[in-house]
Amino acid sequence: MIEIKNISRSRAQESSAAIERLYITMRHLFNRGFYKPMGVSGETLREALLELRPEIYGSIAEEKVELNGLLYVIERLPVGIEECRYINLTSDEGYSNSHFQPIVPPKRRRNCYRIDDEQMNVEITRGRSDIYDILTHLTFIFIESHKIKDRVLIDDEGKVSRDWEKLEQAALQTKKLTLVEREKAISHAANVLGRTFAEVSAIYDDFGNASQPDRFLHVIYWLGKLAIEEVVENNKRTITFSPILRERLGHHIYGDIWATNIKNTLAENGLIERPIHIISANMHSVMNSVFAPHVLANKYKGKGEYQIYEDLSTSANKEIRQKVTDFALQHGMIAMPDTSGTNIDVQIFDTAKFDWKKTAFPSAKIEGQAPVVIVMDYAFGEQAFETIDELLKPYKTATNKIFLNVESVSIMGKAGILEGGKGDIMIATAHVNEGTADNYPFENELTAAMFEGNDIPVYEGPMITVLGTSLQNRDLLKFFHESTWAAIGLEMEGAYYQKAIQSASKIRKSINPNVKVRYAYYASDNPLETGSTLASGGLGTTGVKPTYLITIKILEQIFNC
Repeated sequence: MIEIKNISRSRAQESSAAIERLYITMRHLFNRGFYKPMGVSGETLREALLELRPEIYGSIAEEKVELNGLLYVIERLPVGIEECRYINLTSDEGYSNSHFQPIVPPKRRRNCYRIDDEQMNVEITRGRSDIYDILTHLTFIFIESHKIKDRVLIDDEGKVSRDWEKLEQAALQTKKLTLVEREKAISHAANVLGRTFAEVSAIYDDFGNASQPDRFLHVIYWLGKLAIEEVVENNKRTITFSPILRERLGHHIYGDIWATNIKNTLAENGLIERPIHIISANMHSVMNSVFAPHVLANKYKGKGEYQIYEDLSTSANKEIRQKVTDFALQHGMIAMPDTSGTNIDVQIFDTAKFDWKKTAFPSAKIEGQAPVVIVMDYAFGEQAFETIDELLKPYKTATNKIFLNVESVSIMGKAGILEGGKGDIMIATAHVNEGTADNYPFENELTAAMFEGNDIPVYEGPMITVLGTSLQNRDLLKFFHESTWAAIGLEMEGAYYQKAIQSASKIRKSINPNVKVRYAYYASDNPLETGSTLASGGLGTTGVKPTYLITIKILEQIFNC
């Protein structure tokens, strides 16, 4: 027998093990029903996150407080959550019909409700990925809150530093701080956070909003205050999962309602037996690609073809956006804002009602019945399986089952890139599920060659479907990129979409076994480059051209241009 000596794990292997531990621990805590993030029950979660050291959370493993990561997380959590000692994850349990006003985080579509001074309820209707997302974000901010506590708490009896006392005075002010007051507060905050005055000043305004310009101080104060109380008064923060959420999760309840609404609408409009093309995209690119060039032709005469799309993407141009929407609604588009709880809006385009000369595709060659295009907004992680799995099932009437004539499924989205930069395009050849190495190769109707000559770098290869974009670190991603996996990027839904498509087409036979699939992504960040992670900020107009280029290539294939 060969003796095995000195086996050491690489950082990539340690990271992979940490992600697996996070995944298993979160499922265990969910089944348990509650836990205290900074107590014994949350210890495994904290240790795994600190071992993983995700890029998005920057200096999580260092003594100083991570500011960019904190901003990224705060934008994805409801306003006021930093004040709450009790966080209750619930299903859709009727709060929308109460006096409670929903609080929707700026960068995540989920309804949250402030129950009282100490409790925040967060509705989970988008599946397990939503739980993984919020639990990792909460674990991060609680770890950061204890860093603040460590820097300001002088003894076990609750005596705090002068910097903390001054910060408290500023944070509890109800009026907007003057420049002098603000800079004094920033000076004290910098000492509390272990950061420079310049670093705190640079990010201060990003936390604020019109009603709370000094929110940065408020967030830091409440995070530190609750962390101090956890130690001094043993009054620990608690996360609970409602019994109804635990009962409903994993049963496709919201996905079933969502898919049934779509099929009912198709049936009511006589579209249920027509050829169907499904596109997962945002709620503007397909509509604008089809109609905007005609509707705005006079206004943009002589301007670049992507200038229209850039202007339509600007929030100030509501008037021209509404003009395109109104035209689309009069020429075959049916808008379906979500009522199911999935937070996935839908548009249905009946191409039989198109006047092709008034679209951007006058050379369309439609053979046989005019196709129907269903555009669904982005799903979130595992929710992609739930929604597509339900949508591809036959439509049941009182007397029979109608199998949908699905000719293609196209997935367009943004993803992290492992070679290249923001705005580049990735064409997937397979999806590999991180952690399990379950893999889904497929024949992509889109190829890199189709996108050449547009001044945008294009990469082709396997994509990694990850548990959460906030759980990635450089070592693990370098392994996937540089090993024989040869991954070009990472995203959260691809493997789940393909799993649902394969089961429907190859096993359950509910759709055409030769259904065409298209996967294309544009890069929102490069997590292997310092300063290019998601925490470094949005794409701005950089994402407009690749978004519309991908959309147009998909539509050209559907319309046989």
